[in-house]
Amino acid sequence: MAEQAPVRALGLDFGTTNSVAAIATGVESHLVEFSGARATGAVFRSALCFWHDEAVRGGIAHEAGPWAIAEYLDFPEGSRFIQSFKSVAASPVFEHASIFDKRLRFEELGQIFLDRMVAHAGGALSEPPERIVVGRPVEYAGSRPDEALARQRYDAMFRAFGTQIHYVYEPLGAAFSYASRLTEPATILVADFGGGTSDFSIVRVAAPGAARRCEPLGSAGIGIAGDRFDYRIVDQLVLPMLGKGGNYASFDKLLEIPRSYFADFADWSRLALMRNRRTLAELERLKKAATDPDAIGRMITVIEKELGYALYDAVGALKRALSTQEEAHFHFETDDLAIEADVTRADFERWIAPDIARIEATVDKALAKAGTAPDAIDRVFLTGGSSLIPAIAAIFARRFGQERIATGGELTSIAHGLALIGQDSNLAEWAA
Repeated sequence: MAEQAPVRALGLDFGTTNSVAAIATGVESHLVEFSGARATGAVFRSALCFWHDEAVRGGIAHEAGPWAIAEYLDFPEGSRFIQSFKSVAASPVFEHASIFDKRLRFEELGQIFLDRMVAHAGGALSEPPERIVVGRPVEYAGSRPDEALARQRYDAMFRAFGTQIHYVYEPLGAAFSYASRLTEPATILVADFGGGTSDFSIVRVAAPGAARRCEPLGSAGIGIAGDRFDYRIVDQLVLPMLGKGGNYASFDKLLEIPRSYFADFADWSRLALMRNRRTLAELERLKKAATDPDAIGRMITVIEKELGYALYDAVGALKRALSTQEEAHFHFETDDLAIEADVTRADFERWIAPDIARIEATVDKALAKAGTAPDAIDRVFLTGGSSLIPAIAAIFARRFGQERIATGGELTSIAHGLALIGQDSNLAEWAA
């Protein structure tokens, strides 16, 4: 790292599932710990909850992070719960989220989220930093992501934090964090597996004390990660119980139930929008014509009673269990719906096999962009929650050898490194 007078730099990892902040004022950075009875250390869940409250201005109150989850669980049917909204940052199709009688754009959701994040930081984020380094994915999530649109929305979201805002690829933040542990030169591949995207960066690290400690060589990413793996589980275990693959009668024909209804279960923004009078009326008509009306009734229940969080919480529990066990039990139960299944790791790996193949191809793309052969990689650093999935780890063990792989700080390494990058006089060279 080039020498310079220390500045106060904020590194912000705004994640699909979790968000983390770190502050650097010299050669070290420290994580921002959140305070309060519901705080979960330095990890702040990327979630929002809205509910009616006549005592607040506008009549709608809101919370974020673990406090949003608590509010939702207290009164799910009277709340609007939003998670993983980062996944629609680059989507031209997403215009707004309907929150009761209000419509909120992406940047408005983001500003509300950041405001609550600051409020729960116990004053640690109150002092304006001189530099703000925000992580961004190499490739945004979505079928046709619009990078310019995402940048515009990010700019509006973070504007209140200050004017010196810099964007850096998320795996480069993790690379800078990992480089701070190294005591000798190395070429490293960082693989960051988040909720919405999987991103890869290759960085050359010089010996400690070098004028320029890190040099980015190339990056690549793909909009496939933890959320996609969750949907694969939902698609296999849950959606058949909600009518997927079933039929309905239309005049003298038997037609397949439109798949668009089930595709909406993969995206919180579309699933949340299904809770409206028109869609629910359509589903009631579909229920009357379906060969299995009870299945459509179960889908209506999931939408009407805001069971999305509980459903995906059960899915996440299964996925985590299969990371350490060869077999696990899936259990999702409410007053109106119960789904049980025994799932093997082999089942799960078969469901996500097409995604794993595309992720591995993206690793090849990163190596090609960096002009680096696999045998020139000295270290591989795996980070992000989905890096704990055995099928993911196996990609790198097979290609680079287990002895070259390092892990750690799965949820915090990016923010730590982004704050350190904020101290670098060559910051412009890291900017995306």
